[in-house]
Amino acid sequence: MILTGFSFMSEKLRILTLAQWSRGADWRVELPHSSPCHALVWITRGQGRFTVEGLRRGLGVHNALAIPAGTLFSLDTGSQNFGLVCLIPPGGPVLMPDTPQHLRVREVHAQAELTAMLDAMQREQALARPFNDEALQAHATLMTVWLRRAMIDHGVAAQHKTAAERLIMAYCALVERDYASGKPMAEYARALGVTPTHLTRSCRQCAGLTAAELLTQRTLHAALCLIEDGEDPIRHVAAQLGFASAAYFSRFVLHHTGQSPSALRKRARNRD
Repeated sequence: MILTGFSFMSEKLRILTLAQWSRGADWRVELPHSSPCHALVWITRGQGRFTVEGLRRGLGVHNALAIPAGTLFSLDTGSQNFGLVCLIPPGGPVLMPDTPQHLRVREVHAQAELTAMLDAMQREQALARPFNDEALQAHATLMTVWLRRAMIDHGVAAQHKTAAERLIMAYCALVERDYASGKPMAEYARALGVTPTHLTRSCRQCAGLTAAELLTQRTLHAALCLIEDGEDPIRHVAAQLGFASAAYFSRFVLHHTGQSPSALRKRARNRD
């Protein structure tokens, strides 16, 4: 079973600010996770870093980032940044790249085009007029045409990956598939045919985290989502994420957040 960090959102086409995407909680975007929707992120102010499929890169103003649904990623943009995120359900008529894309858009005309499209989508979503869904889909189709043209203009092609990058991309795919199994990092290394030491070295080189830290952070994101957004008893949450006992799960959450699962859930309820 794959649990997603955005399971609280209905899977429909929508546009959000970065702040709305995180719902006021930085961990929702800063911890590794995946989205059930394709995401196009457009940064218009500030800079930061992102990690997609275990590969960490810098992110700046007028950068467009396309993240396919189900892809492990994290985003650290800081409190002074501003950007928009368009979420597009997979399997629909709006076409998105099936691999992550990072475009640094330097042409002023291209910057203005994408900003105008996203602004129009924001207005359409806010007004909620008749045929709203059709209008949003039409805007999104134009936006993805812009994206595909930009990929051609930027000469986007299959880039050569180092052995370490290919290993970490494979590791991230396994983590996203199996993080709820409770398997330790060493089992992932064994499945990939490498030693835990080699996997850790490659992961630190590509993602700035050890292999164990990446797995832990993915599990923590899922745990926080299930605690704060769900209604299941904590013992059921622990079982869903492969923990041997509720007590062990509670110690895990307390160690990484400073609060117990029940305290986190109570705080989330009071905030809402």
